[in-house]
Amino acid sequence: MTGWFSENGLLLGLALLDGLASAAAIFMVAVGLNLVFGVLRILNVAHGSLYAIGGYGAASLAAAMAAMGLPGWLSLPALVVAAALAGVLLGPLIERLLLRRVEGQEPVLQLLVTFALFMILEDVQKLLWGVQPVSNDAAMRLLGTVDVPFGQDVIPYTAYQLFVLPGVAVATLLGLAWFTRRTLAGRIIVAVTEDREAAASQGIDSSKVMMLTFTAGAALAALGGALASPVSAMVPGVGASTIVLSFAVVATAGLGQVEGAALAALLIGLGRSIAVYFEPELEVVVPYLIMVAVLLVRPQGLFGVPETRRI
Repeated sequence: MTGWFSENGLLLGLALLDGLASAAAIFMVAVGLNLVFGVLRILNVAHGSLYAIGGYGAASLAAAMAAMGLPGWLSLPALVVAAALAGVLLGPLIERLLLRRVEGQEPVLQLLVTFALFMILEDVQKLLWGVQPVSNDAAMRLLGTVDVPFGQDVIPYTAYQLFVLPGVAVATLLGLAWFTRRTLAGRIIVAVTEDREAAASQGIDSSKVMMLTFTAGAALAALGGALASPVSAMVPGVGASTIVLSFAVVATAGLGQVEGAALAALLIGLGRSIAVYFEPELEVVVPYLIMVAVLLVRPQGLFGVPETRRI
């Protein structure tokens, strides 16, 4: 074991660091998906497209700012601005014109409608940004690298992936936990989640809550894409791969479980990254092996609770 660690220690360290950064990006999408499902009770397949649009928008905005000669540090707030614009512009539009019409309908119809929206948004991305990779690593270059001690070795690693990605994910998790437990608006959202009819009888405008929640979920997905854009290029199909991974996280954690999504994203991100370094041929299937292993033991997910069905 000592010989294996000395030989593969650096690879293991890199795998852990990459897995942490990957888990942070996946969590941002999965937590938005879980938030939307908790209130609207709709599994939105088009959520992955919002991730892609956020990434494309952030890369384009950073490139435009660089072309205008603006300071490089502005590339960091540009990531948040691009995500906010994507969420605010697309969120209310999608919720009001589409999702509200299929609310309460059969789950199969909801999946088909959101899948159709996903296909439309995929074509919109190709029309706006083409089929060539789009990237801008200005934010990552701005922060440089740091030396991470690992055993007796030192691993040079980008400060952006080490601090910004996990930092935003942790801040999002803590912020959502505080918001839902300590604020009136958060408690209203929880009330609508638990029993929409009872909330409406108390004078809560559930339609407004649904629209604001979906907009917040869309912005979180777009923020995940924006944060990932300095690290990896945006290409056609990135939204599809992201939503599949997010579904794995949501299923592993349990539907509607925001805090559980953090642990599930960490498990899947680390497992996938370790596979990349040590068994690359398993990289595609590892997230789903983890999901299946969890669901065989706990069909409702790690943190999910069985729901009582109304007959």
